Amino acid sequence: MTDRASQARGLEAKFNPPAPTPSQVLRQGLSETICSGAGQLVLVRAPAGFGKTTAMVHARDRLEHAGVATVWLTLDRADNDVSRFLTCLEEAVARLGIAAPTGAAAPDAVQALSRSDTPFALFLDEFEAVHEAAVLGLVREIASHLPRRGHLVIGSRNLPQLGLARLRVHGLLQEVEAEQLRFSLQDTSTFLDRRRPQALSADLLYRLHQKTEGWVAALWLASMALERSNDDADFIDRFSGSNRAVADYLAEDVLDHQPPHIRKFLLRTSLLRQLDASVCAALNPHTDCAALLEQLDADHLFLTPVVAEQRTWRYHSLFADYLRAQLERERPDEVARLHLAASGWYESQGRPVPAIDHAIEGGDFPHAMDLLDEHAEGFLEQGRMRLLSRWFAALPPAQMRQHPHLEMTAIWANCMTSGPWDAMDMLDRSGASASTDPYLRAYAACLRPMLLAMQDRSEEALTLGRLALKQLPTGHTFADSTLLNAMAYTTAVAGHEREAQQLLDAARREQSGDSTFNRMYTESIEGLLDLQQGRLRQATARFRLAVDATHAVNYHHTHGNAWAGVFYTSVVYEANQLDQADHLLNVYLPLARDVGLPDHMILSHTMRSRIAFVHGDVDAASLAITELEYLGNRRKLPRVVAAAKLERARLLQLQGHGPAARDELVRADDPTLWSLVQRQRQLAHDIEYMELARLRWEIAFGDPAAGLLRLDAQIQTAEKGSRNRRLLCLRLLRGLALQRTGDVPAAVAQVGAVLQFTCQEGFMRLLLDEGPAVGSLVQRYQSLHESGQLRDPLMGDYLQRLLQAFGPLPSDTEAASELPGGALEPLTRKEIRVLQLLVEGYSNSAMAEKLYVSDSTVRTHLRNINMKLGAHSRTQAVAIARRLGLIV
Repeated sequence: MTDRASQARGLEAKFNPPAPTPSQVLRQGLSETICSGAGQLVLVRAPAGFGKTTAMVHARDRLEHAGVATVWLTLDRADNDVSRFLTCLEEAVARLGIAAPTGAAAPDAVQALSRSDTPFALFLDEFEAVHEAAVLGLVREIASHLPRRGHLVIGSRNLPQLGLARLRVHGLLQEVEAEQLRFSLQDTSTFLDRRRPQALSADLLYRLHQKTEGWVAALWLASMALERSNDDADFIDRFSGSNRAVADYLAEDVLDHQPPHIRKFLLRTSLLRQLDASVCAALNPHTDCAALLEQLDADHLFLTPVVAEQRTWRYHSLFADYLRAQLERERPDEVARLHLAASGWYESQGRPVPAIDHAIEGGDFPHAMDLLDEHAEGFLEQGRMRLLSRWFAALPPAQMRQHPHLEMTAIWANCMTSGPWDAMDMLDRSGASASTDPYLRAYAACLRPMLLAMQDRSEEALTLGRLALKQLPTGHTFADSTLLNAMAYTTAVAGHEREAQQLLDAARREQSGDSTFNRMYTESIEGLLDLQQGRLRQATARFRLAVDATHAVNYHHTHGNAWAGVFYTSVVYEANQLDQADHLLNVYLPLARDVGLPDHMILSHTMRSRIAFVHGDVDAASLAITELEYLGNRRKLPRVVAAAKLERARLLQLQGHGPAARDELVRADDPTLWSLVQRQRQLAHDIEYMELARLRWEIAFGDPAAGLLRLDAQIQTAEKGSRNRRLLCLRLLRGLALQRTGDVPAAVAQVGAVLQFTCQEGFMRLLLDEGPAVGSLVQRYQSLHESGQLRDPLMGDYLQRLLQAFGPLPSDTEAASELPGGALEPLTRKEIRVLQLLVEGYSNSAMAEKLYVSDSTVRTHLRNINMKLGAHSRTQAVAIARRLGLIV
């Protein structure tokens, strides 16, 4: 069986809900509750054995009968790999018949769901297995943007981190908990009638129901025990409570009544996550496993069907846990041998993941290492970094040292999951740099400068990397290509663009046809050079190529190319595609945070903050900045901390808090740090650095004339360094400075020169992020264009899109309007608070949350404010309030 075929078979089982059994009780009210949650997340949450899955299956059947397209997905720990989860999600969308945009990247499966205009239901069971932040972010996005006729039903043993409080406030969450899942007395009677031919007396039925408290698993176990009991009353008297101890007690009672060959079979196969006759035979030779499975299925004993047509089952989790513990107690010497038998069977079927899992769980570390030697590189290419890290963490260090080549793969996986610091420690301990093995020396030579650069130690990386370049070629293509790419990035950061370009050309010549990681790396660095030169369209094309580089292997954006993912998100954000950028950040921000790359952390958190601010969620904008500062302090990255303070100063400035913004700039000022930043070309500081932030503040709150002189010096420096993107930003600020000094015609001319370039390349956020003052100048420039002084249809369309994105701007009439005459009706304290929040950028809904009122109450306050101030718009109301001194 091929790897792809075995993987497809493994995934197929995830899309099959458990088949119904004759004893199941259909609870119409519960199904109706779950099915009524269109446009909401329905969370079915309870401990094991409360019938979550059964309730969801019945709800799914009900929706299907109503003509709603449904898909079922059972999650497991492997779904914490973003690439694996996206594979399943894309397949789920396809099964729902929802078409993703043509040529769309994998995460667009989420958007396909949000845009669906046909009813659908996505069921995610065993959600407690998921803890990876990027996966949770994707599911949170699905829940937050669920269309009106879309159903999302999640079954979980615990409360998932999906922003449930916010969903609850907005009426987007419906919860089904243990109390609703408990059987009523009537349910208990119906269930037992179907499980056993002889009915219990009314008194015994009531006593059993009271003792189990309607816990389905306990009732199920009790029904099996009662079948073998000679005295129903005595059996019911022998236990009390409804906790896990009851389940163990009942399971033991049922197991002890099984024939020896059934009992042996149950214990031996309890190690398997899925059962079919073939794999069970590997653990039970000389046994008719097919017949035993069919018998257990017919007796409804322990098994839950997974794929009915393939005759595949699994044990209920309660039974599986008990049976495994019992196996350890009764037959400890057999556990390792059984794991190894399972590993061998999965290996023979071309299914390396369960083969490696069972080899490790069985303690056969040499065999696990042999399997990893064969398959690890493939998993590396697929971006299965968390899977690799989990395996390597479970292997004894002594075993790893016996496989030094595999140790290099472990360093890669550790770098992409835990960050370059842990990876550097591993590299130092490995002794690869001093090894006589050419393979190890080549990999150490490529890894060390790359890890140094990722730790923000670019100057050390440059020195060490140039020494390593002198040793090329080493004969190891992947290592040589990685070194060339790492040095291309390092020399680009140092400002040596021509040398970087030459190294990239050499990397392309060195790359083999299947080196997807290095193709991604090369295109990313080329895109960085393009972006800093102001070639936005070319940079966008390169970053898109980079994130698509692994599609030939996996068809998804993965951990391996999250390096490119943040850069690609930055150009999507620049194009003002905010929903798409926010969507991509759900995938890439958690990865950037985990790996700890300084520029990636700064860019991703800054974008998250700015998108939140645009949407009027000022608190979320501040939270993203605070998280960035925290990460910088925790990782001991002063550049990240300073960048967070710089962004906070910018946010405060946009809110009109001049003194607070100035104080934050003072806290961000580290002359040694910013001197180093000025010598380098880090993307995060291409247009956000200390001197530019000071100039921005000076123009808004200080002496714009003095700012003009300093701006001219910065512009001259940027021109000499061919930093065209930075040049655009500086010239925009120069236009704002001219406007503040009263030279409006010169300001419009300055901004017009910038617009001529930005129109060609499609820049949007470069202008929008400077705030409404730039919008006013763009508005004036549009007036010149419409008057016939300038004629360019492309420019006309561009200006229209820009102004639409700026939103309402104060007109010249509003800006010059007189204060309202006569005595003003005073504003209430609540109305003044609404005005303050309006100035700070809060949306109506965000104000409602902050003030603990409804949206309609906020709208009433705004109408009263306009009426009392004689204003015709929000912008005019704010302007009048400032001139009256009502707000600062």
